[in-house]
Amino acid sequence: MTDKPETRAVSLGRKSDEHHGVVNTPVYRASTILFPDYAAMSGPEPEYTYGRRGTPTTRSFEDAISALEGAARTVTVPSGLNAIAIAILSVCNAGDHLLVADNAYGPTRTFCDRTLKRLGITSSYYAPGDDIAPLLQPNTKAVFCESPGSLTFEMQDIPALAKTAHAHGASVLMDNTWATPIFFQPLQHGVDLSIQAATKYVGGHADVMLGYISANDSHAARLHQTHGDMGLYASGDDCFLGLRGLRTLPVRLARHQETGLKLARWLEARPEVARILHPALESDPGHALWKRDFSGACGLFGVILKPAPEKAVAAFVDGLAHFGLGWSWGGFESLIVPAHIKRTARSFAAEGPVLRIHAGLEDADDLIADLDLGLERLRRAS
Repeated sequence: MTDKPETRAVSLGRKSDEHHGVVNTPVYRASTILFPDYAAMSGPEPEYTYGRRGTPTTRSFEDAISALEGAARTVTVPSGLNAIAIAILSVCNAGDHLLVADNAYGPTRTFCDRTLKRLGITSSYYAPGDDIAPLLQPNTKAVFCESPGSLTFEMQDIPALAKTAHAHGASVLMDNTWATPIFFQPLQHGVDLSIQAATKYVGGHADVMLGYISANDSHAARLHQTHGDMGLYASGDDCFLGLRGLRTLPVRLARHQETGLKLARWLEARPEVARILHPALESDPGHALWKRDFSGACGLFGVILKPAPEKAVAAFVDGLAHFGLGWSWGGFESLIVPAHIKRTARSFAAEGPVLRIHAGLEDADDLIADLDLGLERLRRAS
């Protein structure tokens, strides 16, 4: 019998038998690992050799994630952006080409256009939903995607994209922070490296910076090698917080999903709103793909307002009591930010200002009442 994700999130990675029955693996703060004798130091590599290469705390987190992702190996890093960078560098060399979804996380584009360019790796962009086959170059080493995409939330047919990329000999990398492995398992849909900003929903409490990459069998060794060669390490404290968040992730995601959809449907009916960007809504163009491949949705979605002056948008957001202004999401708190969209493959048409909303764990009716007052301020300032 295969346990469901909710059960596995609670039970995986626990090493109580190694720690006197303690439910949670303790925090190991370690650099030096002592060997019992010369033979142990000189023989086959033991489980723990040096703090940077792993401790029981980091191993507990990585083992739990690997089981949830269906991965051969997981490595932890200090942030989600670092996970994106290391995943790319584990498959691309100087002279290679990387094809990137045009709706990817903004810092991903910056890393590609600036740092990868300096390292001799070229990047180009494709419009989400387009056939990537004509865009694959002889030296295309990997395709990087998000589904749904950052800010605009377009869905992509990941199995079809992976089939096309693999036929060309290219790897497929996916930032899956929106869905987490609870609602979508990239490696089971043809992706080679699954990337997560565990800072967001896995941590869940706006108090940890953490990222991870999970690899399939064919990419595990190179990923582990790159991770080690670059001296990367997520601390025992951060991995402990990641494990703590993982235990309640399915429960929190269910609440985020419920509240997010309630807010999205309420906003969709408002006269001030032109469109809602949320693939779990039946009206969304990507709904069929979401319903086919995903088992749920998180609390993050986009709102396109009807044309309004900037001062009206400021009046809307500045007076909100339950929505913070902050460049993150995935915590217990609700957030709202303006969405600055940069596209190069195809322009994104928006009727008016675009906002991104993260529905937190507050009461949904309180959040709606807050938004209602905000939209009243927007009307008065327009």
